[in-house]
Amino acid sequence: MAPAMKAMKAKKVAMKAMKGQKAMTKGGLMGSLADATEMKKSDIAKILNSLTEIGTEEVKKSGKFILPGLCMIKTRQKPATKAGKRLMFGKEVMVKAQPAKTVVRASPVAALKSQI
Repeated sequence: MAPAMKAMKAKKVAMKAMKGQKAMTKGGLMGSLADATEMKKSDIAKILNSLTEIGTEEVKKSGKFILPGLCMIKTRQKPATKAGKRLMFGKEVMVKAQPAKTVVRASPVAALKSQI
């Protein structure tokens, strides 16, 4: 079997393993934080809600919010596009006009990338 085929099979197996795992819910996160800090779940819920509000305000105001050691949330302005014909995959397609919009992106911080 060619090395490329082995790599593709390994990638498929890894993707199936990732599909089986579910992301941690807000309640699960509150429970694990409460256990780690010996605080009540209600106090942790208040902290998470205030963190959400602060992050939202900061992204609206400055366009950037960093959770130290975890991720960076940024906004980016996408310009408006005109309607017309575009060449896509060898075919000419009619495209509708799109208004300008603000896109929110989150990316991991270098410290998190190095740990994974």
